[in-house]
Amino acid sequence: MKNDKKIKIFLVDDDAVFLKSLEIEFIHHTDFSVETFSTGELCIANLSSNPDVIILDYQLDGIDKTAMNGIETLDKIKEFNPDIPVVMLSSQDKIDVAISCMHHKAFDYVVKSETAFLRLQKNITAYFHFERIEKELTWYMARM
Repeated sequence: MKNDKKIKIFLVDDDAVFLKSLEIEFIHHTDFSVETFSTGELCIANLSSNPDVIILDYQLDGIDKTAMNGIETLDKIKEFNPDIPVVMLSSQDKIDVAISCMHHKAFDYVVKSETAFLRLQKNITAYFHFERIEKELTWYMARM
């Protein structure tokens, strides 16, 4: 990833208030570009615009009971591109929910709380820092 390119984040949540507050946090405290979606279906429909990371709600069926849930959406994202890191968000602090998310190849699992934004910001920053170091290492190893 080029350093001059903004990290593009997709925020996907059917809770409009939470989605908006998260979007505001990211816009005010980071240099990321942010796109928001209220359903997994809308997120999937826009994957061609190549998000760098997706923050995805676990439930997603608050408005429409027939809507895809977070796990189904996660699977579809991974089918489209297995390399997109997806952080799952849930209001439930349940170990089985976290395990299910990880089993479906989520990058991380964050519980919705006052500290959710800070955790997300730290996770994303750490991920891209790690990815950059990995690329640099590969570059050096290739030249040894």
